[in-house]
Amino acid sequence: MKPMILSVLTSALLLTAPLTHAAETHALPPGIAWQQGDVDAAFAQARATHKPLFLYWGAVWCPPCNQVKATIFNQQAFIERSAAFIPVYLDGDSDSAQKWGERFKVVGYPTMILFKPDGTEITRLPGEVDAERYMQVLSLGLNATHPVNESLANGLKPKAHLSANEWQMLADYSWDTGDTQLIDAKTLPGALQTLARHAALDHAPAPALRLNLKAAAAAAGSKDVPAGFNKPQALNALNAVLADPKRVRANFDILVITPDDLVPLLTESGTPARQHLVAAWNKALVALASDNSISTTDRLTALDGQLVLARLDLAKDQALPDPLLQQVRSAVAAADQATTNGYERQSVISQASDDLVRAGLLDESDALLKAELTRSHAPYYFMLGLAANAKTRGDNTAALSWYEQAWTAAEGPATRLQWGVGYVNNLINLAPTQDAKVQQVASSVIKEAGETNNAFYERSQRSLQRLATGLAKWNSDKQHQATVDTLASQLSNVCAKLPAADPQRGNCEGLVKAARG
Repeated sequence: MKPMILSVLTSALLLTAPLTHAAETHALPPGIAWQQGDVDAAFAQARATHKPLFLYWGAVWCPPCNQVKATIFNQQAFIERSAAFIPVYLDGDSDSAQKWGERFKVVGYPTMILFKPDGTEITRLPGEVDAERYMQVLSLGLNATHPVNESLANGLKPKAHLSANEWQMLADYSWDTGDTQLIDAKTLPGALQTLARHAALDHAPAPALRLNLKAAAAAAGSKDVPAGFNKPQALNALNAVLADPKRVRANFDILVITPDDLVPLLTESGTPARQHLVAAWNKALVALASDNSISTTDRLTALDGQLVLARLDLAKDQALPDPLLQQVRSAVAAADQATTNGYERQSVISQASDDLVRAGLLDESDALLKAELTRSHAPYYFMLGLAANAKTRGDNTAALSWYEQAWTAAEGPATRLQWGVGYVNNLINLAPTQDAKVQQVASSVIKEAGETNNAFYERSQRSLQRLATGLAKWNSDKQHQATVDTLASQLSNVCAKLPAADPQRGNCEGLVKAARG
């Protein structure tokens, strides 16, 4: 089907088909006395009532955020426990959310932070674990005698001695959403391994293993082995976890998401160490993919891990074995049919589509995503998957059509900036000679930024930074100077309207310089 016809049909579907879960998924998770918007007022209430404050920072479209809503916030145990703290729900598209995000040094959705009434951060809670473990981590935080930064400082000391609960809090801390405020990302893997060694010496074996896994996860994907990171220590800990089904289950959240980066980091191709690791990891993932005690999304992620391991020694164009492909089709179909909760579907369908793509089943991924456009409360998120599939096929026209539709349909200022910048940068990469189109879309994005409060903070600032960087790279040969000059001037005018004392003014002016190269 031609992209233009496809675009018209999709638009018609979105206009006429009912969004069956829209009301459910745009509403706040029920049963909890969520505070919204004014975080300072919430802290004042926390101080007045001597209660901790629980901050959730997320987005309507974000699959992991929806997973948290479907598996944690809806649990009666969490609802009842919420009476012990002041719960604050901060949507990333609300007016001051990005400014608050910068204040609390959050980098991704979802981020969940527990504070003392005076604003001292106690800990950051992991969003990937199951409800039972989440409640354990929450209880540790609510009963903590020391905030995590103090436990970290003490845990890094030679001959460290912490309580069992302190070691567990460090092992369960959400380092991927809080690493930059406690430890620089470059030194995080080595620091976590130091904590792991000290925990083992301090008779905390389970936290020691988990800290080792988190150190390996933090190192995964690095071009070079991070400073202070010990590969044998990481491999030994990983093998020890994989050899024990109870340890596998206790650390499933790390194991299901890291095999593609960790196996090449820790072992060499063709070696006995690689063969042993792949076999043990695959066995663990097979068990997790059929474990009904974890969520549907996590089971699908475990299946994705199996696909990763199966592809390690295959040529790029080599097909996976038919039984594995059938397993993917069966698992995706079952998940699609069984998942009726609107929050959960946003997460499940996203991961199911990823599984199909990993398996090389792009057409089936397309069919799944297109069907979800009429069901999802945030269909623009799934349009990005359709764009990516088209780009993988080399169909740049269809890819750009989907990126445009996604941006057009996107809701919320921070989301629209992120989607708009993505569209511009894909125009630059896939249609680099279309200066007029690049200028038209980028100009619209800059205009929206100028009309948005707090557009030059946190995620929105990082989105606009990608726009500036993309334009400078596009114009590195000076073939698009007129377009870039026009856009840089427009952005400069936006900056000039910001108060001189506003930190956003400097952020904005830095983008102008970056765009000009």
